[in-house]
Amino acid sequence: MGVQEIDLRRLVIKSFHMTDVQMGDENKITMDGKLTIDGSYVKDLAERHSKVIEKIDIQIIQPGDHDRYTNTIMDIIPISTKVLGKCGEGITHTVTGVYVMPTGVDVDGEQAHEFGSSEGNLKDMLYLNRAGTPSDTDIIISFDITFKKGMGQERHAIIEAYHAVDEWIQVYREQMKKFNGNKATEKHEYHDVIRPGQKKVLIIKEMIAHGAMLDTWIFPNEPSGVAGGKSLIDYGCMPVMLTPNEFRDGAIHSMN
Repeated sequence: MGVQEIDLRRLVIKSFHMTDVQMGDENKITMDGKLTIDGSYVKDLAERHSKVIEKIDIQIIQPGDHDRYTNTIMDIIPISTKVLGKCGEGITHTVTGVYVMPTGVDVDGEQAHEFGSSEGNLKDMLYLNRAGTPSDTDIIISFDITFKKGMGQERHAIIEAYHAVDEWIQVYREQMKKFNGNKATEKHEYHDVIRPGQKKVLIIKEMIAHGAMLDTWIFPNEPSGVAGGKSLIDYGCMPVMLTPNEFRDGAIHSMN
């Protein structure tokens, strides 16, 4: 009889598919696939971060509607939240069918960038159907940030802009925590397992940690979030150990 495997931790990710994204008079997300965006909340959000942000515009980009201008793409962010347990274990609720795309430019038209910018026609700037990017059937919420003069190249301003995006997403996360998991569109279960006597595998991944538009945030409170996390730069770029399930559960947020 072989040596018994040791199950260290279990992660369950439950997905809820969105099919309808619209502007409205409240920020609301429902289990039946509807997401509503309150434009006045976004205006207030920009005012709360007015030291670095001039304004925020929201655009809902439907599948196939990518022949349009975009400012520099700062990120592609899924909407996910912890329901039970900490990162890498317990239960996570996530949304499929829609992604958030922060973009940035300053009041003088200077694109948010460090080594290079990615403004232009969205269909040329964004590759679909790849790991970390929307599929050609997904709805994209363009969270277009106009920075104060010169702020699109300042690390502290970029981080604050990410906090603004995170605050907005958190409104939906709080609602998603209350979703009935039994009604999820999909359910995926992952286990971190020790197999005594078998080979031990360590994957080494080098992450960008330069600053401004090339930063990596780790261990945020929410999957792929910002609040509660810390930059690899502020860790001194020291090695960090992650379990496979922490990696799956959004412990790394690559801000570029």
